Amino acid sequence: MDAPQSLAGVRVIDASTILAGPLCCQILGDFGADVIKVEHPVSGDNLRGHGVQLDGVPLWWKEVARNKRTVAINLGNPEGAEVFVRLAERADVVVENFRPGTLERWGIGPERLQQVNPGLVILRLTGFGQKGPYAARPGFGTLAEAMSGFAHMTGEAGGPPTLPSFGLADSICGIAGVAAILMALRHREVGGGAGQVIDMSILEPIMTAVGPAPSVYHHTGIVETRHGNRSTNNAPRNIYRTRDDRWVAVSTSAQQIAERVLRLVGHPEVIDEPWFSSGGGRAEHVDLLDHYVGEWIAARDRDEVMAAFIGVEAAAAPVYDARDIVEDPHVRETEMLTEVPDDDIGRVMMHNVLWRMSVTPGRIAFPGRCLGADTDEVLIGELGLPGDAVQQLRDKGVVA
Repeated sequence: MDAPQSLAGVRVIDASTILAGPLCCQILGDFGADVIKVEHPVSGDNLRGHGVQLDGVPLWWKEVARNKRTVAINLGNPEGAEVFVRLAERADVVVENFRPGTLERWGIGPERLQQVNPGLVILRLTGFGQKGPYAARPGFGTLAEAMSGFAHMTGEAGGPPTLPSFGLADSICGIAGVAAILMALRHREVGGGAGQVIDMSILEPIMTAVGPAPSVYHHTGIVETRHGNRSTNNAPRNIYRTRDDRWVAVSTSAQQIAERVLRLVGHPEVIDEPWFSSGGGRAEHVDLLDHYVGEWIAARDRDEVMAAFIGVEAAAAPVYDARDIVEDPHVRETEMLTEVPDDDIGRVMMHNVLWRMSVTPGRIAFPGRCLGADTDEVLIGELGLPGDAVQQLRDKGVVA
């Protein structure tokens, strides 16, 4: 018998594309929400074309679209818009990321949707929010990574700002969207059944993650700069090359860890220096500390370095590539990755559910489906639309 799921009975309409919204809905689906993915009948979600494909099957899509039934509807068509209203009428949550004003132009903005379903929670994800001078601009994670201060703070000192090679801002936003939806559902539960509209930009969550740089500037006039892999808050903290041309990361955020590291690398004398007693003081002597740690690590292979750090309970980790992640014994034993049966490629490896819950664990029921795979099941079987009416919509390209 399957364990109960915390979001069982919650219906989510995923009308978003690319990453932030789809990831948000993936997580909701992992914990039992009935997620219906609404895509354009021709183009679908552009995420279907992102990333590596295996025999024409997009592997990323298999993960992000897991646990979602897919319905293909042209929301820009008036008939398609009315079908969407019917879906929203029976839903608890709608997630969308069209430019501000788009749903309103199609006649399916929040006012219309909440008129037919007052308890509906609507998460609106955009690059810059629903209001403000940038609201109408196209918004993508790359722009948020640039404008949040992340790119400015990332990279080598004296080098160019550096963007991540993956969807960092979108992913942070998607996870934040889950929290916002759950808060709104909680309010609906205790607040008389009222839904609400959540205005979330991709920019704000990553700006929060970058840290207090705006506060520091406002109060001190200091504009923080890039320091490579070093930290201005403590030292030693860096990436160090080993003798066998591998890399390890070392962190000494806690005082006792810093002391263990310097004893390990053969320089206990610095521990008695007055400046060593605080992270800021150690950061002021980063060149000396980096030299001591880097010299010791460079004389040893990675496995020897890791064994030594683990032996004295100091904080270090190997720098992994994808092969290392897949083969790591901890990743395997804790099932951070899992393989799921798939109709297209047999079995597909993907990240497991994002957190473990003792009573209501998440699960992966099925990987992402092909475009429109569940249109008839949802429109005919659940909305009660006549089969011939759905076929007529299909003939006109309104649904697929």
